[in-house]
Amino acid sequence: MPRARKYDGVVYPRTGTSIWWIRYRDRNGVPRRESSLTADWQEANKRLRERLQSRDDNLLEIRRKGETLTYEQWADFFLDTYSKPPMRAAKTHEANRRCITHLKTALGMSKLGDITADSIESYLRDRLCQRVRVKVKIGYRQLGPIKSTTVHQEFRVLRRMLNVAVRKKLLLANPCSGVEFPVAVKGLFRPHYVTWSEQQRIESHASECLRNAVRIITETGLRVYKELTPMRKDQVDIQNAVVWIPDSKTPNGVAEVPLTLLAIQAFRSQMAIAGEGPFLFPSDRNRSGHQTTFKTVWHKTLRRAKIPYFRIYDLRSTYATSLSAGGVADEWVTQLLRQGDAQVFKKYSQMKLQMKREALEKLNRRANEMAPVSPAPMCTVMVQ
Repeated sequence: MPRARKYDGVVYPRTGTSIWWIRYRDRNGVPRRESSLTADWQEANKRLRERLQSRDDNLLEIRRKGETLTYEQWADFFLDTYSKPPMRAAKTHEANRRCITHLKTALGMSKLGDITADSIESYLRDRLCQRVRVKVKIGYRQLGPIKSTTVHQEFRVLRRMLNVAVRKKLLLANPCSGVEFPVAVKGLFRPHYVTWSEQQRIESHASECLRNAVRIITETGLRVYKELTPMRKDQVDIQNAVVWIPDSKTPNGVAEVPLTLLAIQAFRSQMAIAGEGPFLFPSDRNRSGHQTTFKTVWHKTLRRAKIPYFRIYDLRSTYATSLSAGGVADEWVTQLLRQGDAQVFKKYSQMKLQMKREALEKLNRRANEMAPVSPAPMCTVMVQ
């Protein structure tokens, strides 16, 4: 009879060092010995428990691989696997590549498991102190300080990279969750809700093509430059009141989008002026291409309508807010936006804030001064 093992693992000291070592057996019964990388006995036991839990979950080799993987290796893998089209748009991939170039200079040779919240905050502080460098003929020229929004974009890319590493079980937790951005960031995503009267003013000063685009976005929530402008006529099914989106920013965006009566009227109007080409919004400069931007005409239209500038993409936020105001459940609004994460819905809809304002209007400021209501006197009633 083989001798029964009394312990799953043990923490023990080694001569000549104050670092504790741990010993345990993997799923095949092979003994493993490794350093706990700490002189604290409690921390060493915590590491042993993590190793035993990873072994029981059949994740031991994956976790060990994550500890030996450098940030530079993971960044290259992330760019090739999770950043390039069709996983992400080409512009998104280019932005990710630009941010990772700066991140590699500070974290490139660090082990993935050695990246801490303190090291990330140190990187952010150093980046905020740097200045913009522009390449010229004789070398580089320094301009003003780097904007906080630029550094925050790098932080967002790093956070998403480490989130993928956590889902792949290469990390136990994302260290970015414990990071506090050093400065206040201005100019981040803050949607503008367009009222119905404001939308009518915009449409009255817009060209017919832009008017149709505004009406379609506010009635369907389509993404402007990824889904609407490259749309072909054969994607629109007027008879069944639906439009097919074959390519989108995320996999959840590939779906059929139902159309309202106003959206159908806008699509019919646009088809009538689109001509004989395959695209719904053909380009004025390239007969075989489609419209790529509305920036110039959008600026001029808002100026004529005397409305402060906001992005045309915010019309998608108006679509989400209108659904919430109509009593549609948050889960259904998320599906109509074709978002995979319900938390993203909070960035698009402002109905939550409006509901809070309505609740504040019912606030009774004299509640503590009101006299208690005395009970009504009892009386006897004769019933015949």
